Amino acid sequence: MTAVEITATRPSAAVLDNAHVGDIRGALGTIRVDDIGARSTLSSKMKTLLAVVGPGLIVMVGDNDAGAFSTYGQAGQDYGTRLLWTLLLLIPVLYVNQEMVLRLGAVTGVGHARLILARFGKFWGAFSVIDLFILNALTIITEFIGITLAARYLGLPKAVAVIGAAAVIIASAFTGSFRRFERIAITFCAGSLLLIPLYFMTHPSVRQMAHGFAVPGLPGGAGQMATVMLLVIGIVGTTVAPWQLFFQQSYVIDKRITPRFMKYEKTDLWIGIVIVVLGAAAVIGATAAAFAGTKAAGNFTDSAGLAHGVAAYAGHAAGVIFAIALLDASVIGAFAVSLSSAYAIGDVLGLNHSLHRGVGQAKGFYAVYAALIGGAAAIVLIPGSPLGLITEGVQVLAGVLLPSATVFLLLLCNDREVLGPWINGRKTNAFTTGVIAVLITLSVVLTASVLFPAISARQIVMLIVACAAASALAGGGMLARRRRAPVAADDYVLADRGTWRMPPLAELSSPAVSGARKLGLAALRAYLAIAMILVIVKLVMMATGH
Repeated sequence: MTAVEITATRPSAAVLDNAHVGDIRGALGTIRVDDIGARSTLSSKMKTLLAVVGPGLIVMVGDNDAGAFSTYGQAGQDYGTRLLWTLLLLIPVLYVNQEMVLRLGAVTGVGHARLILARFGKFWGAFSVIDLFILNALTIITEFIGITLAARYLGLPKAVAVIGAAAVIIASAFTGSFRRFERIAITFCAGSLLLIPLYFMTHPSVRQMAHGFAVPGLPGGAGQMATVMLLVIGIVGTTVAPWQLFFQQSYVIDKRITPRFMKYEKTDLWIGIVIVVLGAAAVIGATAAAFAGTKAAGNFTDSAGLAHGVAAYAGHAAGVIFAIALLDASVIGAFAVSLSSAYAIGDVLGLNHSLHRGVGQAKGFYAVYAALIGGAAAIVLIPGSPLGLITEGVQVLAGVLLPSATVFLLLLCNDREVLGPWINGRKTNAFTTGVIAVLITLSVVLTASVLFPAISARQIVMLIVACAAASALAGGGMLARRRRAPVAADDYVLADRGTWRMPPLAELSSPAVSGARKLGLAALRAYLAIAMILVIVKLVMMATGH
C-alpha cells in the first residue's frame, strides 16, 4: 500500500466543534484553508509564521504570571542569582512537554481532557477535568491577588483594580472573534517586555548572572536545605504547570492549526520559551541586585514588597515598571488559565467551545470562563479571605498533580491510534520518562514538606534517594519488557505526516492495556488520592489554626 493510498483511506479528523475548521485567522495574519502552496521564499515563510504565532507565545508568557513573579522574586531577594541555573534545566522540559501537546492538538483536533476520557476511561477523564477545574480556580485567585498587590503599590483602589481587571478579561473573550481575542492577548504578552528595561535599570552584575546560570548549587548550607529545596520545587511548579497542557492543545485546535504548519508552531513555542526564560531571569536579577546587602535580604514578604525594594534601589520609575509588569502578567495568566478550564469542560461535555463563536452560540463555554473570573475577583474582595493559604495551596496541589498530567501526555503520544506517524520517538520517550521521575520525586518532597514542616535536610535527601531507586527499578523493568516484546509491522510510517489526522474517536480501537500499565495507573491513583487527602487536611488545619 502506498503512502497516498493510506492517507486517502483515513477518515476525516475527529473535530468536536465545527468552528475549529476553516481559515487560520491569527492576530498577525490569515492563512486560507485552501492555501496549500509551498512556502519557498523568506517573505512567504515569515507571513505564515506571523499568522501561526499565538499558542506557544501566550501559553509561555501566561506562565510568567503572578505566582511566577512571587517565586522568582523570592529567589532573587533571598538567594541572589544562585538559583538561575534552574531556568536552563527547565528549557528542555518546557519544550518537550509543550511540543507533545501541540502535536496532539494539530493531529487529533480533540482537546486533552477528551482524549484522556476516550483512551483511559471515565475515571481518569473526570479526574483530569475536576482537578484541573479546582486547581485553575485557585490559580486564578492568585492572579487577582497579584492584581491587588500591583494596584496597592500604584495607589489604585483595590475594588476598582479588581473589578476593572475582571471586566477587561471577560470582555476580551466575549468579542465572538478569535482574532480580536488573540490581538488583545498578544498585546498583553508584549507588556511582559517591560522586564527588559527593568533589568537594565537595576543593572545586576553580569558576572554574577553568568555564574548563577553556569554553576548549579543549593545556597544556604545544610541548615537551609529544606527551605531551598521547596523554593526550587516552587520554580519548577510555577514554570511547568498542568493548565499549560490543556490550554495549548485546545488553543492550537481553536486556531485551526493542522500538521502542515507544525514547524511554524514549534518556532512560535520557542519564541515563547525564550521570552519566559528571559523574563524570569530579569526578575531574579533585578531583585537580587535590589536586595543585596540590605536588611530585607532573606526576608521575602510578597510581590508588593519586591516593588518597594526595587524602587528603593533603582528609583520610583523602576518600582512602577515592576508593578505594571506584575499587573500585566496577572491579567495574561488569568486569560490563559480560565480558557484552559472552559476549553476542557466544553470538550468533555460536547459543548460548543470556540472563540470563533459568539456568546449566543457557546453559552456554556463563556459561562464557565466568566464564572471563574467573576468568582476569583469576588473572593479576593471578601475581607478576611485566606489569600496566603490559597497561594500555598496552589503551589502544593500543582506539584502533586503535575506528574500525573505528564504521565498521560506521554501515554497519549505513544498511542498509534491517536497520533499515527506522529508518535514519539525513542529519545523523546526516554527524556520524558526521566522528567516524570524527577517530577514525581519533587512532588513527593513537596507533599512531605507541607505535611511535616519540621522535615530535615537529611530526610529530604533520603526521600530523593528512595524515589531515584524506585525510578531506576521501574525504568529497568520497562526496558527489559520492551526488549522482549515483538516488533509489530506498522503501516503508519508510510503515511504522509503533513496530511494525516486522527479519525473520529468512535472509530478508534480500544487501547491495549498491559498488566504493567494497570499496575502503574493503580499506583498513580493511590498516590494521588493519599497525597490530595493529606494536603487538603493539612490546609484545613492551617485555616482553622490547628
